[in-house]
Amino acid sequence: MPTGQFEGRHNKKKKRRWLIFTGIVIISLFFSLFFLSPEPTVAPPPEPEPQLRVVEGSVKKRGTLYQSLVEKKIPGQWVDLIISKLSPHIDFKRIKGGVYRFITDMEGNLRNFVFEKSPTEVYSVRRESQGYVALKEEVPLQRYLVRVGGEIRSSLFEAVNEIGEEDQLAISFADVFAWEIDFYKDVREGDRFKMVVEKIYKGDQFIRYGTIHAVEYASGKRVIRVLRYQDDYYDEKGNSLKKAFLKVPLQFTRISSQFSRARKHPILGGLRPHYGIDYAAPMGTPIWAVADGTVVTVGWGGGFGKQVILQHKNGYRTYYGHLSGYGSGIKKGQRVTQKQVIGYVGSTGISTGPHLDYRITKDGRFRNPLKEVFPNGYPIKEGDLEDFRKKKEEIVTIMTDLALYRQRLENITSEALEKY
Repeated sequence: MPTGQFEGRHNKKKKRRWLIFTGIVIISLFFSLFFLSPEPTVAPPPEPEPQLRVVEGSVKKRGTLYQSLVEKKIPGQWVDLIISKLSPHIDFKRIKGGVYRFITDMEGNLRNFVFEKSPTEVYSVRRESQGYVALKEEVPLQRYLVRVGGEIRSSLFEAVNEIGEEDQLAISFADVFAWEIDFYKDVREGDRFKMVVEKIYKGDQFIRYGTIHAVEYASGKRVIRVLRYQDDYYDEKGNSLKKAFLKVPLQFTRISSQFSRARKHPILGGLRPHYGIDYAAPMGTPIWAVADGTVVTVGWGGGFGKQVILQHKNGYRTYYGHLSGYGSGIKKGQRVTQKQVIGYVGSTGISTGPHLDYRITKDGRFRNPLKEVFPNGYPIKEGDLEDFRKKKEEIVTIMTDLALYRQRLENITSEALEKY
């Protein structure tokens, strides 16, 4: 047989064997995929959510949590459990209001009880592996840094209210200037103010104000700008606003009588010297020590009624008369610090109504508290000046920018808020 024919037949056989082999492989793969592969696993259907029953309620201002739970027909065993578990955490005699949620399964077994004493004070009683436990919940809060400002027409309080802010912000603003401005005497219509302050929210609910980082007060051409630095307040030159003496010893309503060497006495008649300032204020208003010092006298002072006298450095002595009561721990020889509460506004002694009779002597001679000039506090340390100037530039930029300013800061919890 010719060589060519032999090779042709050989190639055909080889090709046929290759096709048969390929077909067998394909059939085997098909068979293994569709007949030998394991059946796909089907995920079991999710277990249904447990059915729960929820009872919501609130505590009346003059009621108790116990009464409210009973009125909602909560079974006695659960009422007793809730009260006993929460008692170590809550003084039930002092709560005023609050809301709660009582959650059980369909068999009536308690799953969770949540009592919201306030938006940031929340307690729960829940079932865990070791039984029922009570704990105080951490409430997540949002923190913002905002700039607010306004113009005074009659008072700082009204101006703050007009821009939609609360009285507490006015009080905190005045506290920053406690050594610099008497907001009941020094303010003028048309004065302007700004501040950069933290606001704390729980969702959309405003909770409270946080730290005031900067304030500005403009009266005529005079502008005072103050920056918070290392837990104290300084002017733009780095001088501390804190002075040895406060401008005023309380938050008062008005000055009812000025310093005078010949004033007609409202009760005794005739012209008599009045060596102090009478600050009219509601009964019980706290009164502060205007400076660090020592209690010289605490007790009845004749026409001055209940009185506290303090001795300070550099020959100064301050007098606080017509009090309704004394601050905690105030007794003769006791050391006191600036802005410590030493008493409360009253009308004891010879008095026509609730007010504080406040007086100052220096080396035994009476001085007019509204005109006395006290030395400044300590300036910023030399090593901190560069850092202070950087912060000052940031604040000035925020204060002078006409655009709205609102910056989101790191979130905090209710536990951290208690330390603010």
